[in-house]
Amino acid sequence: MRNPLSRAFRALENFNFRLWTAGGLVSNIGTWMQRVAQDWIVLTQLTHHDATALGMVTGLQFAPQLLLLPWSGLAADRFNQRKLLMLTQASMGGLAAALGILTISGYVRLWHVYVFAFVFGAAAALDAPVRQTFVGELVGDQHLPNAVALNSASFFAGQMMGPAVAGLIIAQIGTGWAFLLNGLSFGAVLLSMALLRVQDLNVSARASRGSGGFIEGLRYVWARPDLRSILVMLFLIGTFGFNFPIFISTMAVNVFHADARGFGLLSSIMAIGTMSAALLAAGRDKPKFGTLFLGTGVFGIGCTLAAFSPGYWWFAAALAVIGVATLTFTIATNSMMQLSTKPAMRGRVMALRVGVGLGGTVIGAPSVGWVANQFGPRWSLGIGAASGFAAAIVALCVMGQRIPLAGQSELAESWHSRDASSS
Repeated sequence: MRNPLSRAFRALENFNFRLWTAGGLVSNIGTWMQRVAQDWIVLTQLTHHDATALGMVTGLQFAPQLLLLPWSGLAADRFNQRKLLMLTQASMGGLAAALGILTISGYVRLWHVYVFAFVFGAAAALDAPVRQTFVGELVGDQHLPNAVALNSASFFAGQMMGPAVAGLIIAQIGTGWAFLLNGLSFGAVLLSMALLRVQDLNVSARASRGSGGFIEGLRYVWARPDLRSILVMLFLIGTFGFNFPIFISTMAVNVFHADARGFGLLSSIMAIGTMSAALLAAGRDKPKFGTLFLGTGVFGIGCTLAAFSPGYWWFAAALAVIGVATLTFTIATNSMMQLSTKPAMRGRVMALRVGVGLGGTVIGAPSVGWVANQFGPRWSLGIGAASGFAAAIVALCVMGQRIPLAGQSELAESWHSRDASSS
């Protein structure tokens, strides 16, 4: 019988997954450095604390998640995922390096950041569903929930270190170097992808060119009340709750008057909560709707505490609570949607998950930024709290109606067969 610690890290017994995780950790640190640097340069160097402009950047970065939705999921289902990931990762690395050079040279303007945010978001929109479903190719369905949790732990380990490092780099040598170092960090992912044991990958069935594409994916999800409910919850929290760049930056700069180091530290403290949740999730079996209810409810409570925080460290503690809730919710939705979906549809279903969860930011980020400008950052956090409580109500309704969730991909086939026979 495994001890709890080895059970929590069981997916790391797989060589390919260990290599993927190591390369991803380096890149994740760079990604979080860029996020902090981008927020900082918009809020303090290119505007005078304009939260609306910051909301526009965030919205433009996530707009491609919706615009490319008809193609991103189908690409994940149809093409070689390893090669596609190498292309998207190289593109994002090049864009980050280009923005860094532009900033270091002193030529960067706000509209440049807008353009780079949108193009970077386009590459990320193609990357996200492939990256999420590729974890299944690395470890197989048996260890998928554990691998998803550990993959998230790697991402938020980057959040723990990246913002703090970015704060030091911005303060000591300038914002552009954070962008440039992020561009270089993508080399670690590309190296790990090149060194994978391709023969050990659990390659799932690819969608045929004659398949119904994106429309088929929509029909598949629409026929599944469990998946529909999860997407509704993702839309609520993704649109109005996952606006952390706005929440953290406006509270840090406008309310607590923190410098770059203090700003970066807040994101790192939030990551302590997310890391804790990821490690707890790694030791659990398959999540259920009760997990979603817990995560969304605690998210609402955490945003409420953050909105009423009387000081910097109280706000930091509330961010740790929000971090726990965020990871509990996102890991659960990822595992539940992948394991209950037949392999040939996973790319399109996960693209819908990413598109709904992040694409709503196009609406939410500018709106939340406007509220922060007009009424203050604490009111914007109030919107985040309301989104969490609304999503918790959806989860509670699903639990009350006992809507089934297929626990294995084979069971998902029975859903598909039933839908086909009734159409």
